[in-house]
Amino acid sequence: MDFYILLGIERGATLNDIKRAYKRLARRYHPDINPGDRLAAAQFRQIAEAYETLSDPDRRRRYDVSGVSALSPDATFGFEGFDFSVSVSGDSAPTFGDLFADVFRQRGEQFDTGAPERGVDLHQVLSLPFEDAMRGGQRHVTVTRQDHCRACQGTGRLQTAESRCFQCHGAGIVKSARGHMVFSKPCPHCRGTGRLAQTACAVCGGAQVATRTESLTIQLRPGLADGARIRVTGKGHAGRHGGESGDLYVTVRVEPHPLFRREGDDLHIVVPLAVHEAALGAKVEVPSLEGQARLRVPPGTQSGQRFHLRERGVPSARDGRRGDLVVEVRLVLPRLLDERSKELMREFGRINGEDVRKELNR
Repeated sequence: MDFYILLGIERGATLNDIKRAYKRLARRYHPDINPGDRLAAAQFRQIAEAYETLSDPDRRRRYDVSGVSALSPDATFGFEGFDFSVSVSGDSAPTFGDLFADVFRQRGEQFDTGAPERGVDLHQVLSLPFEDAMRGGQRHVTVTRQDHCRACQGTGRLQTAESRCFQCHGAGIVKSARGHMVFSKPCPHCRGTGRLAQTACAVCGGAQVATRTESLTIQLRPGLADGARIRVTGKGHAGRHGGESGDLYVTVRVEPHPLFRREGDDLHIVVPLAVHEAALGAKVEVPSLEGQARLRVPPGTQSGQRFHLRERGVPSARDGRRGDLVVEVRLVLPRLLDERSKELMREFGRINGEDVRKELNR
């Protein structure tokens, strides 16, 4: 059992998130709330072990690496002998008194009111090669989530012969004391009828959900940027009591490309250019997302000059129109390895004797 899934939290959950999840689940499964229910007791032991592991930074680190609880194999989680009056302050871990203060003030009262609860959202990271992110398409992701228990159809209860409600002893109401005042309300366990015609599901222990692993196909629009989030509705943890399921959020990580650099919807690339091509003009082949594209370089092109190949960039998320492929040319000087090449360059310098640094001498 994954401790994060058991507590219904994300792997990046804070200590406060862990405490809140533990308190919520402990109120539901603690043996004092469910007297005589062995399934609830077993569930509480798992919840307590998950809390003890994830609330301790060192144990949590070891668990994240190995997936195994760092607690001693002899560790037990009993229900007797705790000083429930003890409380702590500050940021230290809560005692049972902190977590169950209002539980034991209202001992015997059922806290699960049956109100709809929305399921927790899930988050995943999907890495994509640069070209695949630009093209879009379909991808398969695997998610482990809490889904509605199939044995009880997500109700947490199985139909049985009708019997007297053990929570209110058939009265249909439960009472709680606050100081000198006594409050009565309909028993939430039997909904005020005093009779029960259901029993807890043995598969999910009444939790209404069970862990399952599911393969999903998600659609990727073309031109996804690094850090883009895709929402898959209803594929987070299942809700309880008819509440809607959470969502799955997939964060896209786009791997860098060795040639292209993205700026908005434009793609930038640096292309080497020979001296004679820059001086005389040329038609050169440059890479693009669809393969080679032809760029016309006019005579007298300078190093660092940029050219736009229209609609050869990334599809826009706003209107689907594509950005440009921006080509920056960089002059590459030849290596003069022979006397003939050197003489030609000297002659070129004599013919074209313009002072290229005259702007600096003003």
